Amino acid sequence: MFTAVSVETVSPYSIVFFRVLIGALILTVAVYANGLKLPFTIKAWAIFILLGAIGNLLPFFLIAWGQQSIDSGIAGMIMATMPLITMILAHYFVPGETLNRYKITGFLLGIGGITILLGPVFEGNNRTMLSGIAIFIAATSYAFNTILVRRLPRFNPLIAGAGVLIAASITMFPVWLSSHQFAYSQVSLKSLISVIWLGIGPTGIATIILFYVIERAGPTFLSTINYLIPVVAFFCGVIILSEPVNSSSIFALIIILCGIALTRYRASHLARP
Repeated sequence: MFTAVSVETVSPYSIVFFRVLIGALILTVAVYANGLKLPFTIKAWAIFILLGAIGNLLPFFLIAWGQQSIDSGIAGMIMATMPLITMILAHYFVPGETLNRYKITGFLLGIGGITILLGPVFEGNNRTMLSGIAIFIAATSYAFNTILVRRLPRFNPLIAGAGVLIAASITMFPVWLSSHQFAYSQVSLKSLISVIWLGIGPTGIATIILFYVIERAGPTFLSTINYLIPVVAFFCGVIILSEPVNSSSIFALIIILCGIALTRYRASHLARP
């Protein structure tokens, strides 16, 4: 929802750059306030650059660019495919995250829901279609990132979060500078506040939480946050931003959430006494 407000008067390049910059400043202060220090090895910063590109820069840009043509509710529902993609990747790259018939059925159900959701999108103009694809790629990028965080050498969550956002800020700076798309006089107050919040909450604070949860519970568990993303995005878009509602979108949302729930069924079932 805040991305939808931001793109009204701020370019996707500027949204991405200021998100990661604000997040980097917050986490750097948190690192040194807790008596920690950032590493100064090539290996550590190579990891931070990789995670920053895949987990921040690429999805942030694709989501902001896509939401210039697609409502926030639809974008949130497309993002619901992230746990399904994570599940497939985890089967091959994370020990103990094997597929079973429930996961496979849930994946097929979820893909069916996203097909219903994107049907009207693909019937629109080329920009709308590309926007839907861009947001789906963003979901895939988040899925890859959760696997990489689990597989690559681990750092203290505060250090990892700060390093990733600093690397992302440095990488994004020349891209933002060359875009020449930031005109201060054209930025509305609500868009400015939205960008600042995106840097503080969904980027700074959420990055710390991301590393803690993946370290303690694994990437597949983290990906189930997407139970909430489409629901919150859909209802915030409808209630606060007055975005249109149609029956096919609600039906697609239900199917996607049922698919995600089915992929988690086996784990819950086996955990029962």
